[in-house]
Amino acid sequence: MLIDSFGRTMRYLRVSVTDRCNLFCTYCRLATEEMLPNNRELLSFDEIIRLVRLFLELGIERIRLTGGEPLLRRNLVELVRALTALPGLQELTLTTNGLLLERFAADLRAAGLHRVNISLDTLNPDTFAAITQRASGSPVAHGERGGLAAVLAGIAAALRVGLRPVKLNMVVLRGINDQEIPAMVQFARQQGLLLRFIETMPVGAAGSAMAGQFMPADEILDRLTAQGDHVLLPIPTASGSGPARYFRIEGTEADVGVISARSRHFCDTCNRMRLTAKGNLVYCLGREDRLDLKSPLRNGADDAEMKTWIQEAVSLKPAGHTFAQQETHSHRMSALGG
Repeated sequence: MLIDSFGRTMRYLRVSVTDRCNLFCTYCRLATEEMLPNNRELLSFDEIIRLVRLFLELGIERIRLTGGEPLLRRNLVELVRALTALPGLQELTLTTNGLLLERFAADLRAAGLHRVNISLDTLNPDTFAAITQRASGSPVAHGERGGLAAVLAGIAAALRVGLRPVKLNMVVLRGINDQEIPAMVQFARQQGLLLRFIETMPVGAAGSAMAGQFMPADEILDRLTAQGDHVLLPIPTASGSGPARYFRIEGTEADVGVISARSRHFCDTCNRMRLTAKGNLVYCLGREDRLDLKSPLRNGADDAEMKTWIQEAVSLKPAGHTFAQQETHSHRMSALGG
């Protein structure tokens, strides 16, 4: 078991497979940042598989593949197939911006992927282009459709092949997309999606630049209830099950969630860590501390030695983040897997 110094048991690992992304979302990346080239600094698939195996042997149960945009990593389907064959894995999921999901959804499902989280902050093509800093409708590659249409096609493909429940993540930005909160709820209800509203976080230069667009979770929920259109009934969740608070919309089978990392943090029940694409184990999204696992891995450390490194890292996990102090953290969100 991986238990930190505050008695929290780690059961969930987010694994970034690339720090490249094909979008420049304003709260995540600056428009001036270039897409990073693929290079040997990234963990190989064999290295990822070995590390995941060790984490599973130490008690991790759930793995989420992230990026950047994970579907940009070549042969990702083969990695999914290899990971789902590992003993002890209870759930393998993927977070994606959806641009390439239509192409890969069926193969990912066949390889054993359980479900997907899809980032979608707006249903308006012009707002989508503004938030993602991508020309509206611009192709992904070789004539493929791009922009909002591609994401909507990816959502449809995920539902069609059975990657359920499909969770939709909306980062709410004051003055930019907050007026779409009711429309996003209606869209999620119609499509059978689980919508989660997410507060912006002061991570990296992009996160700092968006400080004025922060909207706390309680205000987001007020947008749904102020006009009397929705009554939200809290849904009890198990301790450590995840960062979201969920609510059932009264009179429906639809649920919505809020992830309030800044206004109402959930650090006391945190059960996760993050492995970056370059092999750093990140203790907390809101801290700079991390441990290099790639170097001992490549320098011949055996499994027992690697497990000791991992256990020592878990013991250093902090009590909580410092978002409440309005600190801006220098690392790039797109390099951490969110």
